[in-house]
Amino acid sequence: MTVQNTGKTPSRKQRLQEKQRRQLAVVDTVDKAEVKLRKAEAELALAVAEAVQVFGDEHAASQGLDMPAETIRRFIDIAAAETAAAEDTAEQPQP
Repeated sequence: MTVQNTGKTPSRKQRLQEKQRRQLAVVDTVDKAEVKLRKAEAELALAVAEAVQVFGDEHAASQGLDMPAETIRRFIDIAAAETAAAEDTAEQPQP
C-alpha cells in the first residue's frame, strides 16, 4: 500500500486515488490473463486440428482425445480463423 500512516487518516482524495490505482491494477492483470488465455486457446485449437488430421476425422479424434465432437468442431473453427488471420497478415505488403 502506498499510503503511509503518519498519524492522520488519508483524505477522501487519497482514498479515491488508492482505490482507483488498485482497480486499474486488477483490470490490467485481467487483460493480460485474457491475452494469455486467447493465445493458449489458439495453440490448443491448432493441436486439435492436427489431431483430427492424424486420427483421420472428427469422430476418431473425439474418441482418441476423449473430447466431445462439439468441442472438436469449436477448436477446428478457431484454428481455421487463426490460420486465415495469419495468412492475411502474411499477404499484406511490408512498408
